[in-house]
Amino acid sequence: MSKRPIRIIQWGCGLMGQILIRTLREKGGELVGAIDHNAARRDRDAGEVAGLGPLGVRIHPPEKAEAVLREARADVCILCTRSTMAEMADALRMAARHGVNAITIGEEAFYPWTTSKALTEELDQLAKANACTLTGSGYQDVFWANLITVLAGSTQRIDRIVGLTQYNADDYGSAVAQKHGVGLDLDTFATKIGASSAPSYVWNSNEWLCARFGWRIRDMSQQLLPTTHTASLRSPSMGLEIPAGHATGMKAVVVTETHEGPVIETHCVGKLYAPGEVDLNEWTLRGEPDTTVTIRQPATPALTCAVVLNRLPQLLSAPAGFVTTDRFEPAPYVTRLETPA
Repeated sequence: MSKRPIRIIQWGCGLMGQILIRTLREKGGELVGAIDHNAARRDRDAGEVAGLGPLGVRIHPPEKAEAVLREARADVCILCTRSTMAEMADALRMAARHGVNAITIGEEAFYPWTTSKALTEELDQLAKANACTLTGSGYQDVFWANLITVLAGSTQRIDRIVGLTQYNADDYGSAVAQKHGVGLDLDTFATKIGASSAPSYVWNSNEWLCARFGWRIRDMSQQLLPTTHTASLRSPSMGLEIPAGHATGMKAVVVTETHEGPVIETHCVGKLYAPGEVDLNEWTLRGEPDTTVTIRQPATPALTCAVVLNRLPQLLSAPAGFVTTDRFEPAPYVTRLETPA
C-alpha cells in the first residue's frame, strides 16, 4: 500500500489549533475538517483563521461535529479543547464511534488510568470496538516524560527526580488562565483552587514516569499555591488588569513516593508573566551521579504542536484502544505526515 498524506480534522481552532493548521500543512498533512466552539471563528475558512489564506475547509460548531467526522474520511482528529478527561469525553467518544483515531493535548489524557479510570476504560473499549486509537500527547510527552527517561538511561542510581516547568498561562486562552486562578484574590484562590482535589497537570505525568520505569506508587500528594506579583499585570486573554497581590496563576507541587524507593517531585508553574519572565523546563536526577538539565525559554506552544504532529504516524500504527504514550517509542522527527506503508 502506497503512502499518502495523513487526513486530519482539527477540533479547536484557537492559538494551538492555528499553529497546528499551519504546521501540518508544512509537513504535507491534509486538513479535511475543522471544529470550534468560538462563534467568532465559526463558518470562516480554517486557513484564513490560521493566517494561511483560504484552504477550502470551513470551521463548524461542535453541534456539527458528527457530520464532520462522518463525511471527512479523516485518519485522525486532533483535539485542542480542554484539559480534563470529563471535559473531553464527548469529543473522544464521538471520534471513537466513527473509527477516527484521536490525539489530544488535554493534560489529563497523558496518563488518565487512575484519575479517570472508569471513563478511560470506557473509551478504551469503545476505541477497540471501532478499530481506532486514542491517546494524549503534547509538550509533556517529551519535556516532562521522555526527556527524563533518556537521562535516566545514563544514571546508575536514582534517589529523587525533581522537575520544574513554567509557562505563561495567558498564552493558552481565558479558560486556561481561569483554571490557574488568574485574577482571584488570595482568599478566593484558597477556596476555589487551593482546596481542589482535582489532579494538576504533573500528577498525570508523574504517573506516566512511574509506569515507564515500572515503579509502583506508594503515595501521592499535591499542593496548589497562588503566584503573585508586586505590581498590576494585564491579562490579554481575559481582558483584565490583575491587581498587585492578587493571584497571577498557580504553582502545583506533586510528590510521588514509590515502593521501589525513588521519589518524583514536580513543580508546575502556570502564571501571567511579569516583564522578563520566560518559559522554563528544568529536571534534576539525584542519585549516582546527580544530573541537571535546564532548558530556558522553550517555545512551549510550538513544541506542543510539533510533538503531536510527529506522533501521528505512530498513532496510526498503534493497537486499537486508549493507548498512553508510555507504550510508544519516543516521539520521532517526522519529515512528512504520511500514512505508514
